[in-house]
Amino acid sequence: MKTLTALMFASSFAAASPTLQPVTKAVDEAIDAWQVAGAVTLVSEDGEIRHLGAQGYADVESKKPMPEDALFWIASMTKPVTAAAVMHQVEAGKIDLEAPVSDYLPAFKDLKGPEGKPATVTLKQCLTHTSGLADLEPGEGAEPTTLEEVIPLIVAKPLNFEPGSQWQYCQTGINTAARVVEVVSGQAFPDYLQQHFFKPLGMDDTSFYPTEDQSKRLATSYAKQENGDLEPAVLRFLYGKPVTSKNRYPLANGGLFSTARDYHRFCRMLLGKGELEGERYLKPESVEMMSSIQTGDLETGFTPGNGWGIGCCVVKEPQGVTAALSPGSFGHGGAYGTQAWIDPVKKRVYLLMVQRANFPNSDGSNLREAFQDAAAEALAHGSESSRDGD
Repeated sequence: MKTLTALMFASSFAAASPTLQPVTKAVDEAIDAWQVAGAVTLVSEDGEIRHLGAQGYADVESKKPMPEDALFWIASMTKPVTAAAVMHQVEAGKIDLEAPVSDYLPAFKDLKGPEGKPATVTLKQCLTHTSGLADLEPGEGAEPTTLEEVIPLIVAKPLNFEPGSQWQYCQTGINTAARVVEVVSGQAFPDYLQQHFFKPLGMDDTSFYPTEDQSKRLATSYAKQENGDLEPAVLRFLYGKPVTSKNRYPLANGGLFSTARDYHRFCRMLLGKGELEGERYLKPESVEMMSSIQTGDLETGFTPGNGWGIGCCVVKEPQGVTAALSPGSFGHGGAYGTQAWIDPVKKRVYLLMVQRANFPNSDGSNLREAFQDAAAEALAHGSESSRDGD
């Protein structure tokens, strides 16, 4: 692979989009340092996009520039979407977050605790990572093609700890919650999201199963090697299947693909307490549950000073990588470096879309910190967005 510093990087490939130069500079530095091959960044304030930049390459080998509408595997940024679907059914009176999961999924009556005794977990515990459910082993997710088929694999494993006693990031709890949505609504989870969120929100590029045309816009994922090179990395959850294949279950914990503009609409809806452009998708109380701490004083990840809401990380005490955010900011990161954070105090949304497979901690990456700090400082000092070509 050629060195990235030997390639020509444009600061933005979309001439009509507003850009904050400090943000552009911060991302360029990360690209030049080989942290990532390319990025799409979006910052909005009061619903207005103040910055939208596409920098670097979507694919280095072919020298394909990163487009603004590049498709990314957003991984665990799927979790707030799943939480929104659950809260939608809470509003419909079909789900009680405090109820045992076994009320909806009878297989959970066979669940065992750490000592082998019968155990009960609630949906709230599933969505706050306090259930104690064990995750699947590598390879166990290769065969199931539906969430229904995943449930027996989850129930077969004893809990890691007594429910509610600690916080431990858990993928199976989120998939369990999505299966409950399927049972109470009578719809497959992808169809439910499409009908109630993606289609009405105008999120046309968000799906578990991208089309052939959409897949052509998928940014290549890279892993940083010991010698400093970035080499292409696979999306392990596909188990060798193409991204367009529907022969896999919809990972409600982290299987969505999306674009910056698409996910921004979802974030704006949450920032609007469930409303966007005059249409209501969730009640304010539902968004309050998602964005307020539900884990008490339990120590949570993935960076210091956080708590956990329903499907979302919540910043209690901004510090380090979260210093640019106000207390009460909420959102989620993804395994390959994507980040989406909503600041309800300053009414801002910060979106970072990259595909880097082996950040030591994607939530704590230097790039995330540099991006958020640059954006917050530019907006605080009243920097005017510039438009390339103006």
